[in-house]
Amino acid sequence: MNKQIKQWAFIASCIALTVTAMTFAIRAGMLSQLNQVLQLTDSQLGWVNAMAFFGFPVATIVGGALYKVLGARRLLIIAFVGHILGLLCTIFASGFYSLMFATFLIGLANGAVEAGCNPLVTQLFPTKQTTMLNRFHVWFPGGIVLGSLLSISMTSFGLGWQYQFACLLVPTLLYGALLIRLPDDLVEEQAPEDPQHGVLKALFSPLFLFMLLCMTLTASTELLTQQWIERILRESGASAMFTLALITGVMAIGRYFAGPVIKQLNPLGVLLMSSVAAYMGIRFMSVAQGSEVYYAAIIFALGVTYFWPTMLGFVSEKLPETGALGLGVMGAAGMFAVSIWNPIIGQLVERGPEEGTQNASSTLVVLSYFPLSLVVAFGLLLLVSFYKARRQTLKEVCHDS
Repeated sequence: MNKQIKQWAFIASCIALTVTAMTFAIRAGMLSQLNQVLQLTDSQLGWVNAMAFFGFPVATIVGGALYKVLGARRLLIIAFVGHILGLLCTIFASGFYSLMFATFLIGLANGAVEAGCNPLVTQLFPTKQTTMLNRFHVWFPGGIVLGSLLSISMTSFGLGWQYQFACLLVPTLLYGALLIRLPDDLVEEQAPEDPQHGVLKALFSPLFLFMLLCMTLTASTELLTQQWIERILRESGASAMFTLALITGVMAIGRYFAGPVIKQLNPLGVLLMSSVAAYMGIRFMSVAQGSEVYYAAIIFALGVTYFWPTMLGFVSEKLPETGALGLGVMGAAGMFAVSIWNPIIGQLVERGPEEGTQNASSTLVVLSYFPLSLVVAFGLLLLVSFYKARRQTLKEVCHDS
């Protein structure tokens, strides 16, 4: 592949993911505005959030299944159209149902970005897939930082959520323009011709199904906490949007320098340590007040930094037969779980303003059960892998002797 085309492909992917993240951040920052301006309850806001996370898995599964037919560029074109339509519909939304539809369109676009870009990155950098997936996914927390700062700044000037979403048209048009430089056969040149039955067999393997279950927990830990942070921390004495920017800033730095961490601990070790840190961070946040919230947020951020890209990298490296569909199904499982939990979290948050901080604390305690389950799951998987590695070593020793 031409080096310049490879560079443009990676840059376009990163900008598309940045747009995805900025929609996430601005939506998180506008929940209270929607609560007041459109008179939406927290339960209704939960369903609006759910639409974004429901549209995502639909796109990643369909996009993953059609990846070899469509290619990365066509999937990104679909994402571009979805982003434009979704942003315009959000800007002109007038109520609950129109906002749900607009958010669903944005979710579809976000899913198309993941469906096209994740397998593209693994093919662009076949010898360092987990490292480069982490570097690509720098732009999710990076985009949230940008979106959070944009939301804080525009809100301080009295500019509402319509203007904030309108600003996202600029980076969307930018990555759309970059797509013109990419050929349609960008991916097909390097896509392996795996038999379909081999892919399906790998998708139903015990290891893949186990990682699929874990993906629902890692995604819920990361995304539910961040999406609801503005409502959860409203009585904590800390700036919720600054906390979100702090979390995602730490994540962006951590993902950029993921290579040495992955090399030292290996993907499973990283996932286990991440689960421990995420649990500690959420529990600390549930009792923190004022500036303490920022310290808890940093611990939480260190926990969730490597979750998403390392899960995808692990599957891509250990189960390469699953291909683009496997990555799509993984992303879909994570987002579908978040879509299911969003209305439930909304109901928890809505349990009455008279509960104040106690309400926030109870919501965070519920969220902490996700990473706690992951500590057990990844701990067991690590023990199994050590046992298998030891058995293999003993076999080799016996064979040599």
